[in-house]
Amino acid sequence: MLVSRLGGVRIGELTDVRAARPEAVAEAAARRVRLPSLPDRLVIIAADHPARGSLAAGPDPVAMADRRDLLERLCTALERPGVDGVLGTPDVLEDLTLLGVLDGKVAIGSMNRGGLAGAAFEIDDRFTAYDADAIAASGLDGGKMLLRIEDTDPATARTLEGCAHAVTALAGHRLMAMVEPFVSHRIEGRVRNLLTPEAMIRAVSVASGLGATSAYTWLKVPVVPEMERVAAATTLPLLLLGGDIGDDPRTVLDGWRRALRLPGVKGLVAGRSLLYPPDGDVRAAVDAAVSVLQPGFRSR
Repeated sequence: MLVSRLGGVRIGELTDVRAARPEAVAEAAARRVRLPSLPDRLVIIAADHPARGSLAAGPDPVAMADRRDLLERLCTALERPGVDGVLGTPDVLEDLTLLGVLDGKVAIGSMNRGGLAGAAFEIDDRFTAYDADAIAASGLDGGKMLLRIEDTDPATARTLEGCAHAVTALAGHRLMAMVEPFVSHRIEGRVRNLLTPEAMIRAVSVASGLGATSAYTWLKVPVVPEMERVAAATTLPLLLLGGDIGDDPRTVLDGWRRALRLPGVKGLVAGRSLLYPPDGDVRAAVDAAVSVLQPGFRSR
């Protein structure tokens, strides 16, 4: 069993601790050592997929279903040099906090996970996880929200409004608002994101104007063709969405490398592509991603 080097509980003990001492979550959060400020360049591991019912990775439709296995992979990733932190829903971040592996790491709380994958109401991305006050009270460093713009679905308006309120509230706490925008549409009943330059420029433009201030807003965007046009659509900091590496990681890594040279691109947020690589080697996948952001990086 994994034991954190900071004396946290073991993965196998999490359920017993949660049942016997639920207050241990808040106690561990209060002890967590935070960074004084966000790094200039970020590598964040994303683990907020399960709360939206999105458990697939590669060919396995339930790859993320085993929570202990997911936590082991997350702990492995967080131990690698160059990894700055993690993005997750309350259940995941609280497990990692109890394990004691988030000291000195950036922790971003995922906020709207109500648009369950494959559901008829998927575009209605309601805020069902963290809100801004809870993120501040938990000592986290920011909040992430998903914004999918589907012109024919009236639920888009509710999601826009919810994201705008969240951006404003996070700014009130001087915390990062990480907005992940897409233009989306339905194909045979399933929501698909449009990954053209024009669609992403529109999504970035809409997301940049959300809330009463954009002072604390960062955008999380996929790598698409003509990425320089997308980056030119805003002055807000951009983080690259990791996406699915598939069977050819070199092509994806090359895409990240080119995009990271653009002005305004400040890092990478990747989840399943690093936690569930095709060859199963989490360490190697994470190190390869870090090397893209940090030329001359050497793994250990």
